[in-house]
Amino acid sequence: MELSKVATSTSPSCGDTAQLEAHLRQTGSQVGDTKNLTNNQQTCKQDINTVLREMSASLAGLKVDMEYVKKDNEVNRVAFSASLMDSGGGDVGPFNAQTNLVFKRVIANIGNAYNPNTGFFIAPVRGVYHFEFFIYGHGHATHSSGAALFKNGEHIVTGYEHQASLSVNGCNSATLLLEVGDVVFLRQWQNSRIYDSQNHHTTFSGHLLFTM
Repeated sequence: MELSKVATSTSPSCGDTAQLEAHLRQTGSQVGDTKNLTNNQQTCKQDINTVLREMSASLAGLKVDMEYVKKDNEVNRVAFSASLMDSGGGDVGPFNAQTNLVFKRVIANIGNAYNPNTGFFIAPVRGVYHFEFFIYGHGHATHSSGAALFKNGEHIVTGYEHQASLSVNGCNSATLLLEVGDVVFLRQWQNSRIYDSQNHHTTFSGHLLFTM
């Protein structure tokens, strides 16, 4: 009789079984949720890594682009201005033939495209450039004051003035499309006299407008 009571008391009831099954189902659901969460985290981690790689590639490309822009800007900085005499003062000429002018006193030479030893401006990049020059002289009965702008030996424009007395000023300008290595310079007009001094009356200038 006591044995039967013990057996009866230790056997699970129907209610206990139902609770156990419900607990197992809940546990299984939680395990599934944990697996899904783990999978989502792994997917999220992969997505983050992909985004980071893309951002790194974009930053590397941006850095390269900035270097190109920096170098391009450095090349695009081209401008010069120079006066005829470095020191002292007096007339240059007259000569029987056109003679190259060398503007020795450099006022500015950004990009170092102008050579004060030769008087030549050599284009460092293909582009559109603007040049201007001012020629000063003292009036003379038989001698004018003038010069001409040349590109690779081709006569482009002339600045010329002639009167018998007082001072004279000749000037001109031109905008030119230049290839790399093209040479621009001034030649003194034949039988002319050009004056310059420490006041720098006679000048030659140019600058790059834009590349092509």
